Amino acid sequence: MFDIKETMSFAKALLEIPSPTGYTHHAIRCLQSEAESMGYACEITPKGNLMIFVKGDDSDYAIGVSGHTDTLGLMVRSITSSGNLLVTNIGGPIIHTLDGEYCTVITRDGKHIQGTILSTTPSMHVYKEADSATRTIDTIEIRLDECVKNKDDVIKLGIGNGDFVAIDPKTTITESGFIKSRFLDDKISVAIMFGVLKALHSNKLTPKHDVTFIISTYEETGHGTSWIPQNIKEMLAVDMGCIGKDLACTEYDVSICAKDSSGPYDYDMVNRLIDLAKGEKCNYVVDIYPYYGSDVSAALRGGQNIKGALIGPGVHASHGMERTHQDAIESSMKLLLAYLTK
Repeated sequence: MFDIKETMSFAKALLEIPSPTGYTHHAIRCLQSEAESMGYACEITPKGNLMIFVKGDDSDYAIGVSGHTDTLGLMVRSITSSGNLLVTNIGGPIIHTLDGEYCTVITRDGKHIQGTILSTTPSMHVYKEADSATRTIDTIEIRLDECVKNKDDVIKLGIGNGDFVAIDPKTTITESGFIKSRFLDDKISVAIMFGVLKALHSNKLTPKHDVTFIISTYEETGHGTSWIPQNIKEMLAVDMGCIGKDLACTEYDVSICAKDSSGPYDYDMVNRLIDLAKGEKCNYVVDIYPYYGSDVSAALRGGQNIKGALIGPGVHASHGMERTHQDAIESSMKLLLAYLTK
């Protein structure tokens, strides 16, 4: 039914398309083309979200399934006199994990200029505090891989305040079944959604209800699906499951979230997802995420009168160097397909 390796390869290709929040149009167009190649009707909203429409047996009760293709990132805040870039964060990356990472500055005229994110005290031979200084958004900067010696040299390259900075995801798929990368939150879930779309198409399966797959573009800044089509009565967010502390989730599970920072999810939907996970023999857990919000949270805050729930593959080290396993991907796909068809 599912080709997990193909899904992971699809995720890798998507991860290689820079899409920090606010600069998602290339990823969205790629996903639109993929959906239309399978015969699905699509629409891009004025906000930039991609809607993929799937006809079901019942048109009276429409459901939404959401994942987001926007990622964490940075934006140029100012240019120093020495020709380095100071930045502001987009979303909530763990700042100290960025020290030493490669990145790409995307100018407003479309140039891609390489660089490295570094602490402002980057050398052990120069700074006594090089290994102990706190890494914050105000103590990191970008060293450009261009011959620049001052601010004017940088400006001549076409770089300016407000330019997006994409962080190298460093995506790797291992022989042991892991995919490790920045931004598995939430591109691995988008790949899962497309794996299910392909399964519906290839096996000529019809969902029980009309479904709108929503690929959102502002989730990391909190308002990804604050607006959704008014015919949607219930919505399932597919996003990463958290791992650590007292949580049950691992990299091999699909997580069913009972409550996050926005409050409890719909009681009946959560119960149904648990029953479906049992029936499909998924590796699943139920967890509570106190520092988490989803596209369903955004829809509810936006005043949408819907039922809502949240599932997703367990992802370790979220907002840092993330990792999940093909077992979690497969269980997530099985649960999502069952939710749509049973």
